Amino acid sequence: MKTRSRTAPSLHGARQERNTLKNMTKGRPLSLILTFAFPLLLGNLLQQAYSLTDTAIVGRFLGSSALAAVGATTSVQFLVLGFAIGTCTGLGIPMARDFGADDLPRLRLTIYNAILLIGATALILTAGSLLLTDRILMILNTPAEICADAKAYISLIFLGIPATLLYNFTATVLRSVGDSRAPFIFLAVSAVLNIFLDIFCIVVLGTGCAGTAAATVISQAVSGSAGIVYIARRYPVLHFSKNERHAAPLILRELALMAFPMGLQFSITAIGSMVMQAANNSLGSIYVSALTAAARIKQFAMSPFDAIGSAVSTFVSQNDGANKGRRARAGLIIGARINIAWGVLIGLVLVFFGRSLSLIFVSAEETEILAASAKLLAANGVLYWVLGILNVCRPTVQSLGFSGRAMLAGVIEMVARTVICTVFVPARGFDVICIADPAAWIGAAAFVAFTAKQALDAAVARSDEKLLPYYKKLGIAMPR
Repeated sequence: MKTRSRTAPSLHGARQERNTLKNMTKGRPLSLILTFAFPLLLGNLLQQAYSLTDTAIVGRFLGSSALAAVGATTSVQFLVLGFAIGTCTGLGIPMARDFGADDLPRLRLTIYNAILLIGATALILTAGSLLLTDRILMILNTPAEICADAKAYISLIFLGIPATLLYNFTATVLRSVGDSRAPFIFLAVSAVLNIFLDIFCIVVLGTGCAGTAAATVISQAVSGSAGIVYIARRYPVLHFSKNERHAAPLILRELALMAFPMGLQFSITAIGSMVMQAANNSLGSIYVSALTAAARIKQFAMSPFDAIGSAVSTFVSQNDGANKGRRARAGLIIGARINIAWGVLIGLVLVFFGRSLSLIFVSAEETEILAASAKLLAANGVLYWVLGILNVCRPTVQSLGFSGRAMLAGVIEMVARTVICTVFVPARGFDVICIADPAAWIGAAAFVAFTAKQALDAAVARSDEKLLPYYKKLGIAMPR
C-alpha cells in the first residue's frame, strides 16, 4: 500500500470515501450478511473450481499415480498454507474493529504493522517449510512410487508461500472494511490464469506435477499484486502518512495475539489431518487417490460455510467495535441457520451422488477408487451440517477476542482424528478414515458453539454497560 501525502485527506473527504465501504453496523443483518457473503461464495466456488480443474487435469493427463502424488501432500499443504491463511484472517479482526469504531488513523497504523508482521511470517514460513520437505514426506508415509512427484509438487508450493500470503493479506484488508467484491474479481482473474497455465505447463511443456504447482503460485502472485494496485488507487484514505509508518509495539502485540492463534488453529487442525493422511497413505495408492478425489468434492461443498463464516466474523467484529453486542449475536444466529440448512441439503447430495461426483477425477475403469471415494463422501455427508455450525461459530469466537478458545477447538479436532486413526485404522482400515472427520467435527462444534454463546453474552454485557447511562438520561427502558 502506497504512502499518501504528508497531510491527511480532509475529514469530509475521508467520510465520503468511508461511505463507499460497507459499514455493517447499520441496516438489516440478514441482508448485510448475504450481500457480503455472496462475492465470498463466488470466490470460494471459483477457487474450488480451479482446484477441481487442477486435480482433474492431473488425473486425466498424468494418471492416477500423479493424482496420488498431489493428494499425498494435501494435509501438509493445509498445515503450512492453513497457518498462512489463518494468520491473514486473524489480522483482519483488529482492522474490522477499528473500522467499525470509525477510527481511520488507528486503522492505517494497524494495517502498516500488519504488513511488518506478515513480511516476517513469509520469510520464516518459506525457509522452514523448504528445509523440512523431505522429513515431512517421510512422516506422511508417502509411498515410494509417488515420492519424487510429491516432492516436486510440494516444494514449489512452499516456495510460493509469499504469493499465498500476498493475496490473502490484500483480500483481508479489503474485507475488513466491507469490500468483498474486489477480492472476488482478483480471484476470478487468478482462476482463469491458473487453468490456462495448468494446461500449458502439463500438456504443452510436459512439466508434470511441478507444472500444476507453478501454475498455482504464479496465479496467486498476480492476484495479490492486483490487490495492492487496487487498494493504492481506490482507497487513498488507507494510505499511510509519514507518522503512521512505524512499528507500534502495542498494536503489533494485539495483531500477533489475533493472527498467530488463528494460524495455529488451522495448523493444529491440519496435524490431525496429517495423521489421518499418513494412516490412509499406509493403506496404498488406491485409497490415497480415493481420499484425494473425495477431499476435493468436500472442499467444494463447504464453500458456502466458509463464505457465511467470514461474513459473520466481519459483521460481529464491526458491531463489537461499535458496542452493538445484541446485533452481533443476531448475526451469528442468522449465519448458523443458513449453514445448517446448506449442510443438510449438500449432505444429501454427497450421500446419494458421491460416486457420480468422483467420476470428475477418476476414470470409470478405476472401480475400487470410485467405491472408496463414494463411501467416504456418504459417511461425511450425513453430518455435514455439524461442520456448518463449526465454521460459523469458530470465526465468531475469534473475532470477539477469544483466540485461545478458538485454537482449543482445533486441538479437539486434532486429538479426535489422531486417536481414531492411530488406534483403529490398523485393524479396520479405510472404514475408520471415513468416520474420522465427522467425529472431529462433533467434538469441536459442541465446544465452540458453547464458547460462542459465552463470548456473545460478554459482548452484550459490555455494550449494555456502555449504553445504559444514555437510556437512563432519556428516561426510557433499554431494549432487550
